[in-house]
Amino acid sequence: MNPQEFEQLMQKEGFETVVVERPANGSLDLHTHPFAARALILDGEITIVAEGRTQHCRTGDTFALDANIPHTEVYGPTGVRYIAGRKHVE
Repeated sequence: MNPQEFEQLMQKEGFETVVVERPANGSLDLHTHPFAARALILDGEITIVAEGRTQHCRTGDTFALDANIPHTEVYGPTGVRYIAGRKHVE
């Protein structure tokens, strides 16, 4: 899926999109988001651990995370840049 297709899909499903960039070898400790998230990796790598499952994503991969799910994030040696679709839950 290319970035334009991803953004169109997100809009159709009611998600707002933003481009997110994270630093090389960075990380975020256990946290949650008050929104459902979908992402398309544009550059770099990210590893997400949630609900006992590890997902490693590279350029071209997508991932999904429901709202309020505790998770950690680790960024690759060149960081990561992705389009994030966000939909707040009521």
